[in-house]
Amino acid sequence: MDKKSKKVFKENIISFLPTGDYYYKKALDELQKEKYEKAHKYLKRAVDLSPDDPVILMQYAILQMELDKFDVAHELLRHAYTVNPSDPEIVFFLAEVNAHIGNFMDANRFAKKYLEMNINGEYTEDAMEIVDFTEQEDVLSLQVDAPSSEALFLQEKSRRLMEQGKFPEAVELLEDIITQYPDFWAAFNNLALAYFYIGEEEQAKALLHEVLRENRGNIHALCNLAVIYYYEKNTEELEEITEFLSKINPYFIEHRYKLGATFALIGKYEQAFKWLRSLQRKGFEGDPGFYFWLSHSAYFSGHEEVAKSAWNTLLKLDPEKAGFEPWLPHIKDLDESQMENQKEFILEKLQNQHVSERILGFYLLGKSAHRQEIISHPKWIVVEELTTMEKLFLANSLGHSFNEKSVAEKAFLRAIAATDLLYEKHKPLEQSATFLFQMWFVLVERALKKAYGFKNPRALAAATEYMFESSRKKNVTKKQYAEEYGITTSTLTKYVNELMQFLPLFDA
Repeated sequence: MDKKSKKVFKENIISFLPTGDYYYKKALDELQKEKYEKAHKYLKRAVDLSPDDPVILMQYAILQMELDKFDVAHELLRHAYTVNPSDPEIVFFLAEVNAHIGNFMDANRFAKKYLEMNINGEYTEDAMEIVDFTEQEDVLSLQVDAPSSEALFLQEKSRRLMEQGKFPEAVELLEDIITQYPDFWAAFNNLALAYFYIGEEEQAKALLHEVLRENRGNIHALCNLAVIYYYEKNTEELEEITEFLSKINPYFIEHRYKLGATFALIGKYEQAFKWLRSLQRKGFEGDPGFYFWLSHSAYFSGHEEVAKSAWNTLLKLDPEKAGFEPWLPHIKDLDESQMENQKEFILEKLQNQHVSERILGFYLLGKSAHRQEIISHPKWIVVEELTTMEKLFLANSLGHSFNEKSVAEKAFLRAIAATDLLYEKHKPLEQSATFLFQMWFVLVERALKKAYGFKNPRALAAATEYMFESSRKKNVTKKQYAEEYGITTSTLTKYVNELMQFLPLFDA
């Protein structure tokens, strides 16, 4: 290629670098074809590349509204309005989104502004309907004590921070909100949850009791207290508040959802199913959390077909929930004598000072009926604080896939294969069997640190069991374990010798 051709080639590449406008136009093409998934992807890219383009922000917001993501749309339109407050379309869609999220005063204000700006515009009729609706006497009465749109906006921002695990930032924002708006009980409730997530249980409970003193019967505060009592194992307080919640007959959708989800979390499945199923029958289409709790409450209250249908809907919304089906394992048929199903035993392992004990806990977590409850708790597993080895065992228990081309991950998978052989032989685990696993995980921890390959899982399982039993009993033979695991005695001897180097007593 000559110099001139190279120059033209280089210039062509540079001139074709996509911009926000480029992706915006591609999104419009996809919208015309009614290919909303591709349009969403292109609009998201357009916003990333042109975050201050009001037209792109507005179009992305419209698509979010069509997906019923009104809070996201509200934030996008607020930003677009800040950039260009004179665009009538932005003003109209601000009226519409505020009407959807219940900010009727702002909906009224923006609808009137649109009519002033563009009385014969495309959305004139719609704007007039918003004005008429928001000026009805019963609607206005709902707004008398309602928080301002700014408070609602900040509240939503804090909720997203909590969803991202940014609890200290959420706490700071929520503390500012309740200082400015001392009667905004939703912010108090979220602040109590944020306190709970960062380990300030007493502060969380004090805040919820303050809400109930000032706003007696606040369903969110009552439900949040029930959840805290449940995790604290405060049976007496939990029974008292559950009895009270059972007598409540809420009208609003959000209250029924909160009540149903709370009952499901604390194991009151029939009551949970009553409220969550009532929402579904009314045509409610919830988020993944709704279908998760509906499936659990349905299954454990004897409505298996509803449970499986709800789970199928959940997997369409959140495919990563595969493997968390309520019927795997059967918690209602739980035998608490089995060590893998003793929640306290697993929690003790997860919080143990020794890495070998913790990775045993993470392994058993994948076999436990309490897996979902344990991983859902905000404090029992803090991923950011885990070692790389612990993260591997947690990932395995959650069903994540591994890269077998990686030498380290291949060795890890072989270690898991050997562990699975031991588990299959000894399950369900009795207390006596856990000592074998404790020894094995000491070996695993030290072997992984030294990049041991775990090349023959079957021989490793046999060698481990032989080493364990021969240290405690007489007349234990290698032949016995070699035959049991389908290997030769010489192979067993080889792997016993290899594992011996990882016993603590052989440290230099």
